[in-house]
Amino acid sequence: MKLSFRPVLAVLAALFLTIPVPAQNSSEGASVKLRTVVIDPGHGGKDAGCVSRDKKTYEKNITLDIGKKLAEKIRAAYPDVTVKMTRDDDTFVELENRAVIANKANANLFISIHVNSVEKGTTANGYSIHCLGQSAQRGNDLFSKNLDLVKRENAVIMLEDNYEARYQGFDPEDPQSYIIFNLMQNAHLAGSLTFADDVAKAMGSSPIKNSRGIHQDPFWVLWRTAMPSVLIEVGFITNPDDLATMRSEKGRSGIADNLFKAFAAFKARYDGTAPETAAPAAQAEPVAKDGPLYGTQILATGKQLSLSDPFFKGYKPVEVKSGKLYKYIVETSSSLKEAKAKYTEVQKKYPDAYLVKIQDGATSPVR
Repeated sequence: MKLSFRPVLAVLAALFLTIPVPAQNSSEGASVKLRTVVIDPGHGGKDAGCVSRDKKTYEKNITLDIGKKLAEKIRAAYPDVTVKMTRDDDTFVELENRAVIANKANANLFISIHVNSVEKGTTANGYSIHCLGQSAQRGNDLFSKNLDLVKRENAVIMLEDNYEARYQGFDPEDPQSYIIFNLMQNAHLAGSLTFADDVAKAMGSSPIKNSRGIHQDPFWVLWRTAMPSVLIEVGFITNPDDLATMRSEKGRSGIADNLFKAFAAFKARYDGTAPETAAPAAQAEPVAKDGPLYGTQILATGKQLSLSDPFFKGYKPVEVKSGKLYKYIVETSSSLKEAKAKYTEVQKKYPDAYLVKIQDGATSPVR
């Protein structure tokens, strides 16, 4: 008998809130470093993922090879970083367990690697980058143009034993199931979008050059992870040019190289060893030109928000545009001491918030 998903929404919400949310930055000057990354090669074992039209190439093999190459690069460059993989061979790993692996490892970053496809035609091509969120809506429709992709990736659930009980009746084909993603706010959305932006910049020189942009979509595996998490569709297995690239050793190495560049940029920012750069943007309050302002960053998002958006809970934010991201900082002050005092109160409402310095249109974490 099929279980109903609706009665368990409150239960799932409660479970989400029990996931530990480690602070990414500290105002007390403690050494906060990116020490663990989990790489998740999509699919595996009995789940082939997308298959080429000639039936000779499987998504599961492409993602595994790219994932292993990326892991090797990170281990070689950062011996102090623990690199874990959700699978390092042709093994089927349940969708829920991929998130469990990352959470148990107390990972600071989760990178899920996938390959895209379309049912008809061969023209669709390029890479796309996805963070947790509700897909852009068309009217009252919960789904966007990414619906087929989201349903396909979430449908891995249905290959698992007793999946209806394990996933509380979640049905990847049922629009009502996706209500859960509207009820949740990813505490690590800012970090996820920041890494997504790093990937977008790095992939610009990739063997697969066409960017399909950064999106927020309801992928189950991203929702269950308790750290910044991004899912990357590196190319289309149904496009001849993308497929030729992904079939070649050089092409897969090139993709792994660019993912490594994105990781390196994210780690430098996370560790506080490289300042963030930004271009000045319209501000709710003037940004200091002669001296810095200090404040609490509560959000970084790829979508510009109204400064009166309910998300800000009455705060009057400063908006700083950094690449493709809009960063929102509240309770700004020219006094670091005053900003720290206000940070304590802001963090009660936004647990993943952290102190930043704003100067010359750029932001950087305060240690």
